[in-house]
Amino acid sequence: MASGIFRLLVALCGLLALSCAPPARPPSVQEQSPPSLRLLDRQHLPGFHDDFDRASLKEAASRHLAYLRRQAANKSYSFCGQSLSGRRLIRSVETLLAKLRENPSDEQLQRFIADNFLVYQAAGRGQPPSGEMLVTGYYEPLFDGSLTPTGRFRFPLHSLPSQPPAPRSDEQPFLWSRSEIEDNPRLLREHELVYLGDPFEVFLLHVQGSGRIRLTDGSIRAVRFAGTNGREYRSIGKLLVDEKKLTLEEATIPGIRDYLRHHPEELRRVLQHNPRYVFFRWGETSGPRGSSGEVLTPGRSVALDGDALPPGPFCFVATRFPVFLKNDGTTFRQPLRRFVFPQDSGAAIKGTGRIDIFFGSGSEAEDIAHRLKEPGQLYFFVLKNEE
Repeated sequence: MASGIFRLLVALCGLLALSCAPPARPPSVQEQSPPSLRLLDRQHLPGFHDDFDRASLKEAASRHLAYLRRQAANKSYSFCGQSLSGRRLIRSVETLLAKLRENPSDEQLQRFIADNFLVYQAAGRGQPPSGEMLVTGYYEPLFDGSLTPTGRFRFPLHSLPSQPPAPRSDEQPFLWSRSEIEDNPRLLREHELVYLGDPFEVFLLHVQGSGRIRLTDGSIRAVRFAGTNGREYRSIGKLLVDEKKLTLEEATIPGIRDYLRHHPEELRRVLQHNPRYVFFRWGETSGPRGSSGEVLTPGRSVALDGDALPPGPFCFVATRFPVFLKNDGTTFRQPLRRFVFPQDSGAAIKGTGRIDIFFGSGSEAEDIAHRLKEPGQLYFFVLKNEE
């Protein structure tokens, strides 16, 4: 989420090449290349039985409708070989919302979708496209902090300089890199927004792009994405896997944190492997906004690559998520199937085979987001017989 939250695919993906990073611009309906989607005939439609609550579905649909209404309704887009108008996207979500207000059963909603909508499946990963997505999760973290530096709170989040320095050369056209900023505190002096107690937490917020800070007086304030130094994101999880310091299975957020805790001499080098630096501002506490400009709905808002997949139509994701049984340490996988809305994007969410689900804030959201890295399918819906 960049206009508000740019998320971490704060599972393993958060710090592997799969992690999210703030996008340079909000998503817009993009012209699609034919391989990105394929139209399904009615006989081959999967079951669209939603496993989540209807209230969140209506809320997310209403917010997505508000986003679509801000776009150009009369503009035409190329969508899987056909011309698609913004008005048709609006009518698609309006039609879904109208049906939801009738409180249909799952079976009635399934028939309604099949009767009234064209259904497209995302191409997915691989060559030729397999239809299989990589599904990950992100959340909004909560960290302790202070408005002034103390012995405990010494690591700043910075606000965006009002007049960034001019480019130094054609080879270095952006603001300073992470290593330059962290090794030279005077570069951003007087731009310290808040101080945290752990440099790894600062880094996670840079990957996440949004979060909440519990201040020393007990109050909680939200920090939101304000901009970046323009550098490309580089994964520290991938670095540690490539260096054989961690296995792919170990390169989760907790695993990376644990490795750096036991190897403090590696902390600076590993974190500075990612030259991308994120700037923040104080924000509203109602919840993070995605790059669509809308407040994200936990369990319903997703991030995808708006240059590879269409961010206008509503979607359905079918995957599973790991459930950890704390009493005996075992894990089983539970189906996750629900209607979702593409309301966010990220620098590391690329291609037709990636989707990142926002799970909200709190320990449960963190737990799910940390562990979700599963195969899945993604479907898009466009109203029939419009224009």
